[in-house]
Amino acid sequence: MHPVETEGQLRRRLLGGPIDVTRSQRLLGWLGPLVAMVVGGVLRFWNLGDPHQLVFDETYYVKEGWSMILFGVEMRNDPVLDAAKQIDQNWTAGNVLKVYDPTTGDLVVHPPVGKWLIGWGEQLFGIDNSFGWRFALCVMGTLSIFMIGRAARRLFGSSLLGTVAAILLAFEGHHFVHSRTGLLDLILMFWSFAGFCFLLIDRDASRAVLARKVAGLTTAQLVGAYGRHGPNLGWRPWRLAAGVCLGLACGTKWSGAYFLVVFGLLTVLWDLGARRAAGVPAWKTAWLVKDTPLAFVWVAVTSVVVYCLSWWGWFATSIGYNRHWADTNPAEPGFGWVPGPVRSWWNYHAQILQFHEHLTSDHPYKTNPWSWLIQGRPTSFFYEGPKKGEQGCTVDLCSKAITSIGTPTIWWGATLAVLVLLFMWALRRDWRAGAILAGLMGGYVPWFALGERTIYSFYAVAFVPYVVLAVVYVLGMAIGGPSARPVRRRLGLGLTGALCVSTVGLFAFFYPIYTAQVVPYAFWSAHMWFPSWI
Repeated sequence: MHPVETEGQLRRRLLGGPIDVTRSQRLLGWLGPLVAMVVGGVLRFWNLGDPHQLVFDETYYVKEGWSMILFGVEMRNDPVLDAAKQIDQNWTAGNVLKVYDPTTGDLVVHPPVGKWLIGWGEQLFGIDNSFGWRFALCVMGTLSIFMIGRAARRLFGSSLLGTVAAILLAFEGHHFVHSRTGLLDLILMFWSFAGFCFLLIDRDASRAVLARKVAGLTTAQLVGAYGRHGPNLGWRPWRLAAGVCLGLACGTKWSGAYFLVVFGLLTVLWDLGARRAAGVPAWKTAWLVKDTPLAFVWVAVTSVVVYCLSWWGWFATSIGYNRHWADTNPAEPGFGWVPGPVRSWWNYHAQILQFHEHLTSDHPYKTNPWSWLIQGRPTSFFYEGPKKGEQGCTVDLCSKAITSIGTPTIWWGATLAVLVLLFMWALRRDWRAGAILAGLMGGYVPWFALGERTIYSFYAVAFVPYVVLAVVYVLGMAIGGPSARPVRRRLGLGLTGALCVSTVGLFAFFYPIYTAQVVPYAFWSAHMWFPSWI
């Protein structure tokens, strides 16, 4: 028999201590992340259109985004211009219609969501405006600063730590570069992290419902009112919203499926722990028959539906790649009932999978994921070496570069913080450590099984929020709670302030290398701290 508890007592056990309760603390919980977002947004939007040329893999996604607007699907490059290697030059010059072959769909290996978003930004500002090429990414990068501030406040129960998390992400170089470049990885980060945030809200909301229904009941009364499985937790819109976001993540890149699996398991394990802590007699079977099936529908099934709907352009048109494959390939026995477009779409996915399985070509910036946290081999997105008199160069040789270097204080700090998280989760069963580790599990760990593939360190932006949260978790431990000794709190706050100041300072140091500014070659070389950064 579990002890009878008031709703307040049970809420504290299920949800932890109260989040900052004074008016000033609540205000900081909103204003701190909001100000960090505004500052980070100004930095990201400033000269967003520079350079006015395709940067790194923008050569794929920026053009494919506009193709989605024009045709509803990704079209192949014009074969004549492609053979002459004049595609990018014509694009930058504004001859965008010339770069497509309007009769032939292209085999693309990533789903359409991210390209639709890039295309809508291009449509808003005009395709000849490189600001528009990157607009959608910059909006999502800016919004994610506010999101991490609110998520950290919910995780740690501290408006101060929420503000610190927002500041660190605002000045994180990896995130900054991706917010200003028309690639897909930050879009994957945004949707997967949005799903994580919604699941955090769902955790609190569902536990509050459980506390309200169970509070004040003895075991016998609980069984009499709800049965041995305990009460239903009702309509869970935040879990549904998470399913939508994770479906959009999968619809941006298939690696979003890793987040879907990990976060799906995370949310049902939270339910398991909640029923056990609330004293539900048959908490294990209740979790299996009440919570898990509905969670599967709200998260997994919703994600699959959203993913399928994201291909609406391919189904609605007749010119997409492989669109008519089924016309010349009869169905296998027993599958004649499957519509032709669906069979063609399935075969298209088989070809995408085959591409990813055999992507082993060499590349100078190919990396091993072991080096990602320590920034062993940052990816050079863009580099030019103008000489004196060119592009404002005033010395014999200059550099103009965009290199995706993560701010070292954050990434090197997170390398140590992960060890603390593993200890706190495994030996102290701290759910907050487990939640952050789940984000790293979904975004980072799978790449270790794909080491033979051609992969790059810039993929790490997909899990950068959890890198920041890992650092903030350790800072929170250093500061301690309200009852911690004043000396400890002063030292912890000093450490936190020093980390924030050094992070801003390092960001300013690398800023010219993030934004393609023309600088002396010696200046650029001084920023390449290790040979592997060149």
